[in-house]
Amino acid sequence: MTIVSDRRAETATPIIDLLADRWSPRSYDPAGEVSDEQLDALLEAARWAPSGSNNQPRRFVVARRGTEDFDRIVARLSSGNRTWAQHAAVLVVAVAELRDADGKVFPSAVYDTGQSIAHLSVQAHVLDLHTHQMGGIDGAGIAEDFGIPARFAVQTVTAIGTLAPEAVAVDPAFRDRDAAPRSRKPLSELVNPADWS
Repeated sequence: MTIVSDRRAETATPIIDLLADRWSPRSYDPAGEVSDEQLDALLEAARWAPSGSNNQPRRFVVARRGTEDFDRIVARLSSGNRTWAQHAAVLVVAVAELRDADGKVFPSAVYDTGQSIAHLSVQAHVLDLHTHQMGGIDGAGIAEDFGIPARFAVQTVTAIGTLAPEAVAVDPAFRDRDAAPRSRKPLSELVNPADWS
């Protein structure tokens, strides 16, 4: 199967192209790069995401492929994620600040951190980059490796890069998944559900 960059969602009603076209590949180009300017724009988009009471309870660990920090993050990914994420150009660890240094709790910290990565993902798509957020991580291990205090919680790792060209050998399992039809649950299951099971 061929890796395709155009995997537009078949939405039930029209939505903006930017959202319909965004998707999360596993077939990254191991030689692909993210420029300093692109990375700055991604992080700026994350910085300007909304947050409850403007507390901005999110922090990021950013590492480029070829650095020790990148390798430390890769080592803390699940084995399945490690196989493909090692080829991304950049890995971004999203960290929620659950409470401040004085113990004040930020109740929307996890939500706000997720919003920041959503903004980063959309900005990446505008820049012809792709992102893939991973929950299969050893968050406690990452926190230990990077000296992240206990009042913070590692949430996700996001791979950022460019799609692997057809000429680059990519695990066939990932290539097949990246070419498979996209799907989502219907709105009838998500909005005012009669059955919450």
